[in-house]
Amino acid sequence: MTPIVEAPGEKHLTSSAMLQDIVIGLSDGLTVPFALAAGLSGAVQSSSLVITAGLAEVVAGSIAMGLGGYLAGRTEVDHYSSELAREHEEVRTVPDTERREVQELLMEMGLSEATATQATAELVRDPEQWVKFMMKYELGLEEPDPKQAFKSAFTIAGAYAVGGLIPLSAYFLTATPHEGLLWSGAITLVCLLVFGFFKSRMTGQAPVLGAIKMAATGAAAAAAAFYVARLVQGHGG
Repeated sequence: MTPIVEAPGEKHLTSSAMLQDIVIGLSDGLTVPFALAAGLSGAVQSSSLVITAGLAEVVAGSIAMGLGGYLAGRTEVDHYSSELAREHEEVRTVPDTERREVQELLMEMGLSEATATQATAELVRDPEQWVKFMMKYELGLEEPDPKQAFKSAFTIAGAYAVGGLIPLSAYFLTATPHEGLLWSGAITLVCLLVFGFFKSRMTGQAPVLGAIKMAATGAAAAAAAFYVARLVQGHGG
């Protein structure tokens, strides 16, 4: 997740990263456990089995998704640290080359050669600012928040758990897996439509089309799991 340059007091980075993590967790949480429950509903006759397997999947999925978010955040931090060390080394060992690169970057931004030369001379007086300039404008890297990996892990895991419990909730209140599947499908599809609508709206896409796409994805996954389970059950019988 690439940090956003912001003025003091602004919260664009945090809200953007958190929104992205919520979207990742919720979208998978709504579809994967729903598909699993649907598949089991086509193969077993006990709602308790669907609930047990579904809860186990939600727990395992939350841990796996949270760990994935943490590792992604740590990878970004480690990559930035590695590139930062490399830039410091280059500034020390090949300063003339790095100085020319600064001037070229400034000229690409529209500064005249004379102005770029003067600005370069000012900038390279401070090695720390010199390196920060190269990191941002040569490599396109901003320093990541070292705490973001933990934040992403908990946000994604929590969103996945919330999303996963939605399709399972119907099985707690119904007598048979078939009845649970009908209610689960209705509840989950409504949630997918609402989630897809607001997700698309916030990301600048067509809200209605986004809602339909997300609901169709969840329905297709559940239908495939259900019929595969029925097919295997019939073949085994």
